[in-house]
Amino acid sequence: MKKYLIILATLLCLQTYAQYQPNWQSLDQRQTPAWFEDAKFGIFIHWGIYSVPAWATNSNADGFGSGYAEWYWQRLFAPNLKIHKEFVEFHEKNYGKSSYQDFVQQFRAELFKPDDWAKIFEQAGAKYVVLTSKHHEGFTLWPSPQSWNWNAVDVGPHRDLAGDLSKAVKAKNLHMGYYYSLYEWFNPVYKSDVNTYVNERMIPQMKDLVTRYQPDILWTDGEWDHPAKTWKSEEFLAWLYNDSPVKNSVVVNDRWGNDTKSKHGSFYTSEYGHGGTDNSPTNGFARPWEECRGIGESFGYNRNENLEVYQTGEQLVHQLVDIVARGGNFLLNIGPTADGRIPVIMQQRLKEMGDWLKVNGFAIYGTRKWDKAPAYTKESKLHFTQKGKNIYAIASKWQENITVENVEKPTKIKLLGFDGDIKFTYKNKVLTIMAPQVNPNTIPCQYAWTYELTDALK
Repeated sequence: MKKYLIILATLLCLQTYAQYQPNWQSLDQRQTPAWFEDAKFGIFIHWGIYSVPAWATNSNADGFGSGYAEWYWQRLFAPNLKIHKEFVEFHEKNYGKSSYQDFVQQFRAELFKPDDWAKIFEQAGAKYVVLTSKHHEGFTLWPSPQSWNWNAVDVGPHRDLAGDLSKAVKAKNLHMGYYYSLYEWFNPVYKSDVNTYVNERMIPQMKDLVTRYQPDILWTDGEWDHPAKTWKSEEFLAWLYNDSPVKNSVVVNDRWGNDTKSKHGSFYTSEYGHGGTDNSPTNGFARPWEECRGIGESFGYNRNENLEVYQTGEQLVHQLVDIVARGGNFLLNIGPTADGRIPVIMQQRLKEMGDWLKVNGFAIYGTRKWDKAPAYTKESKLHFTQKGKNIYAIASKWQENITVENVEKPTKIKLLGFDGDIKFTYKNKVLTIMAPQVNPNTIPCQYAWTYELTDALK
């Protein structure tokens, strides 16, 4: 009996030792679940009350998102900044003295079909989805008890938008995640007593969100007002990693305080190509990383954006290739309308990416950056990824001959999507690939062509 008690005590000690402690030294020991690095491409969704006015300027001249329609409410109270006067003028002209809160009556999501959304995301080739459960306005897309009468079930759509989308996304075997803003612009409790806000609203909300929907991603934001100690981020993450229902699968970003970006979290974040000075994607992050951007300038739907503001499908594919070649993930944002539609132009862009990935997905999903690849610049026309012993060379410009150095002689070379042999020469560890003769009927895709180099690594 004594022997068994000793064994049981030992097991309990090992279990206790394995628990993550509420400090960064311990939390940073947790490995990022492999599914995240394998996924490579996700869909970001900014949807909320701001989707009703759906307006912003088309300039980021202030350097901090004046073109972000989701910041509409905050911009109405910053008229001292010249560039934000346009928001006040637009609001007074079109809505008179109506308050921002009045927009909730028009946020009805009557055309929202979560199964259709999930199908669009699946066909786009995305492997995960991140929905704004609560932006800086404080309005939640789920029936949060801490946000009484300011959530999508009590008012507006009278529907659990976050829950309905989660069911549809998971039914497609995609990973579901939630964006959550730590701070709220005009919450009186937050403005007067941040500790009470954190203890009685923020932490309970995040735990409720995780417990209800069991997301694989928690993507926080709005961290810049306070350090992580004030937000009690370490305590929350210890719960998330030790006791939550998603403790083994969940990943989190690096926005847990004004002292955590590019330092802590499962993955680091970059936005519109602006990484940290020392940890920019160009130089390489120490951890997995993710770049996010809108198809246009705004994250929330902006009716003021025109065609020239939107990235083409080709540009988006080239960004995906560049990001993945440098070891990152691409989180591409869409901004649905207040009635629950994904704008057709956004659907078109997603379809174009999906069409490309159907042909070239082997060079993206489950790959890692090739450490011996040449340094990438904005002018680079050739990018590389690797998977096992295979190298994938992705050419953004059609070239008659492609040269690859520092590889073994491949046993085979294939142009993905092309039914035909690929000729090559190999001398002094330099590989030269000769492009095949193609025509409009045999070319596998319209841009970014991938050569698979089988057994090109030891």
